[in-house]
Amino acid sequence: MNNWFTVKVKYTKQLENGTFKRVSEPYMLAAMTFTDAEARIYEELGALIRGEFTVVGIARTDVHDIFAYDDSETWYKCKVTYDKIDDEGDKKKTISQNYLVTATNVKDAFTRVQESLSTLMIDFKITIVAESPIVEIFPYNADDVAPINNVISEIIDEISPANDVFESENLTQNKGVIFSASGSDEEESESDLVDELDDENE
Repeated sequence: MNNWFTVKVKYTKQLENGTFKRVSEPYMLAAMTFTDAEARIYEELGALIRGEFTVVGIARTDVHDIFAYDDSETWYKCKVTYDKIDDEGDKKKTISQNYLVTATNVKDAFTRVQESLSTLMIDFKITIVAESPIVEIFPYNADDVAPINNVISEIIDEISPANDVFESENLTQNKGVIFSASGSDEEESESDLVDELDDENE
């Protein structure tokens, strides 16, 4: 299974006013290993960036799913929490998962994630919505793009083995595209996505 990696590259960028500036920008892509991620970023950005660029950092990124919409290029990170029921049905554990979604603003990002998970018959909370510095995301191949129904089913499988809290008849189609790779762990810790990439352009 592929993992998501954030790759930070440094290059000379031409600004809108015609001047040039040395910048460091983060991109995210699906890859099998760190080596694969480095090779892929050179392949993907070779045709997009004029001149030379240097990879200055690669970090594994904890993202459960990515919702891409055509009407915006700005990425937002959303943290979602919910309770997982054990096999015996008497104990609960809080699960935290991170999502990325394109949106025009924070409110729009919140609404889109909420709508995408609205068919879950459980209580979940969107505890964090913050703009991400990610410039662009590259899925590994066509298998990384999954329908919203599959994503919801995967979450339900984690919550309850019996799937008795979910009504499949209420599934709705997502208006965007979902890039799927390996999901987040059963951890309550914050994602390092923003912390790792929030430093200023060098």
